[in-house]
Amino acid sequence: AGVSAGGITEDGFSLPFQVNHLGHFLLTQLLLERLQSCAPSRVVIVASSAHCAGRLRLHALGQPPPGLFSTFQDYCDSKLANVLHARELATRLQGTQVTCYAVHPGFVNTKLFRHAPLWLKPFFLPLAWLLFLDASEGALTALHCATEPGLERFSGRYFSSCRPREPWPPGRDDRLARALWDASE
Repeated sequence: AGVSAGGITEDGFSLPFQVNHLGHFLLTQLLLERLQSCAPSRVVIVASSAHCAGRLRLHALGQPPPGLFSTFQDYCDSKLANVLHARELATRLQGTQVTCYAVHPGFVNTKLFRHAPLWLKPFFLPLAWLLFLDASEGALTALHCATEPGLERFSGRYFSSCRPREPWPPGRDDRLARALWDASE
């Protein structure tokens, strides 16, 4: 599950941060013992190329960013958190035979943007139908990372189009990944 809509959860976090990062972080934490006991196992975290515009503000983590495009920025921030989560998880799980990967599925025609402003939908929806991947095409990179033999050496890496790619510089920041992990706990 993932969202791009704005809003605040009953826990006081921005909706994208809680759904796209904290929920997945918690689920992974709850499954870690099981993943380790049945290793080799893999964790695949659905990120996005939108992480390139992410700017995590550790002093206000989980709070909607200020500005005119706050909802979009919040989504990008949550996707950067996904990339950093995979990176730090891989570091913490070295030697356990549990590997993890962050994946960009491509631009997929799903209901992710169902909460887009009404004025934007007449422009966005035809574009999505014409240019975006369908859900089965969008699943390919995640399935690749879940099932392809020999990917263990790429644990913690970011994948797009079934290949490892370099994330944008903030997505390679080990200090930021550790700080995000500590704050997420």
